Amino acid sequence: MEFRNWQRRFGLWLLVVRAPPSKLPPARGFTVSLFAKSMSGMLNLSKLVTRTTNQKLPLFSHTHSRFTSTTSVLLPTHQQIAHLILDQKSAKEALRTFEWALTIPNFTHTLSTYRALIHKLCTFRQFEVVEQLLDEMPKKIGSSPDDDIFITVVRGFGRARKTRDVIRVLDLVSKFGKGAPSLKLLNTILDVLVKEDIDIAREFYRNKMMGNGLKGDDYTYGILMKGFCLTNRIGDGFKLLQALVLMEKCFSYGFVPDVVTLTKVIEILCNAGRISEGVEVLERVEGNGGTFDVVAYNTLLKGFVKAGKVKAGCGFLKQMEIKGCLPNTDTYNVLIAGFCDSGMLDSALDMDGFKIFELMVEGKGGCAGRIGSYNSILYGLYKENCLDEALEFLNYMRNFFPCAVGRSLRILQLCQEGGIEEAKQILDKMSEGGGFPSALVYASLIQGFSKNGCMKEAVELMNKMIGHGYFPVASTFNALISGFCQLGKVEMAARLMEDLNERLLA
Repeated sequence: MEFRNWQRRFGLWLLVVRAPPSKLPPARGFTVSLFAKSMSGMLNLSKLVTRTTNQKLPLFSHTHSRFTSTTSVLLPTHQQIAHLILDQKSAKEALRTFEWALTIPNFTHTLSTYRALIHKLCTFRQFEVVEQLLDEMPKKIGSSPDDDIFITVVRGFGRARKTRDVIRVLDLVSKFGKGAPSLKLLNTILDVLVKEDIDIAREFYRNKMMGNGLKGDDYTYGILMKGFCLTNRIGDGFKLLQALVLMEKCFSYGFVPDVVTLTKVIEILCNAGRISEGVEVLERVEGNGGTFDVVAYNTLLKGFVKAGKVKAGCGFLKQMEIKGCLPNTDTYNVLIAGFCDSGMLDSALDMDGFKIFELMVEGKGGCAGRIGSYNSILYGLYKENCLDEALEFLNYMRNFFPCAVGRSLRILQLCQEGGIEEAKQILDKMSEGGGFPSALVYASLIQGFSKNGCMKEAVELMNKMIGHGYFPVASTFNALISGFCQLGKVEMAARLMEDLNERLLA
């Protein structure tokens, strides 16, 4: 009991192994090896300490007799050996570890240790060795490769982009007399193929799955729909049509595709301006017992906003809440930005948009601590040239973001007083701290630098402003153009106008 307690405390395995002649000094019989067990339970060959049984073991002299018999050997588990194989840094080391394990008395490899070695060899693209191992398994351990091993090989070929070899794994299944491949294996192959070539994946589905009477499951159709949606030829509409047909087939079999795949279908429909069809997909899924998350609803809201149907989006928001899906920050950002971009800011703040803003302020959906929605409103006021209202709203924001608003107001004040350099330093500190300056801040700094003839700094700020999604209005353009003209750089002013026109049309 004393030894067992000591062993638990220091986490050591005491193993009796026959010494590999090429690695250990000559010894009689067995050698006693100590493995240091790491905190994660992993074996580590580098910590192997070997001692022969005819040497004295001062630490365990009182228990020496207990370890001369193989009946008291503490053997590593197959899981520990598998972890040890996976921990090796090269294919050669993994093979040596696998072979070394056979030197442990009474130890035999199993499907789990073979699978670990095959995974490691696939990582280093040693596919010929992998096939040799597959061939030897029935003779060595009395078992043929199982589904998990074939799936490991499929994924290995997939990572190496060996598309034809991925399909050839089915021949290996037949070779070992496994009968028809499992749906899990076929889905794994299909998932690899759609990432490489949707046409090869479609052919595989038709010939190897449907051709053998397999209709697939929800995962099968989800893979295909995802593949059709992700292909770079979606623009011709044909691939999207196929995805929709697959969705209908999925419904007819009583399956509901996963929400990620369906969200992608809705996104593509919305990008194509087919909002009503996106709503129909949502209703069909919910009618078949499926559910959508807030990401899917936000995708549809973006579609409404992009199509200029902001008020319809507000109505959709109400339906979303009735169905129990709570809005989040992105939900409110989408709608507020939609009101601002559509030039409906005045009426929006008086009607639906103000109600949305009130909900945001109350923190419903976790929005009270996010400045993005507030900056969207400031940008809308800036675009409408409502600068007094924007300043008033900025002061109102101080209740929620005292630090950010305080810095913003200080920048505006310094720009009016001519302290443009100090104002720029405050902006830099805001950006370094992860802050999001508003359109008002950028516009004031651009006008200040332009007035002082510092056009390089002004143009850099304009680029940052556009990078944040704030496009300068006429007053900001005029300040830049005037700055170049005052310096006699009329060509630069004309070039700036051309550049801004191109960005506006992009």
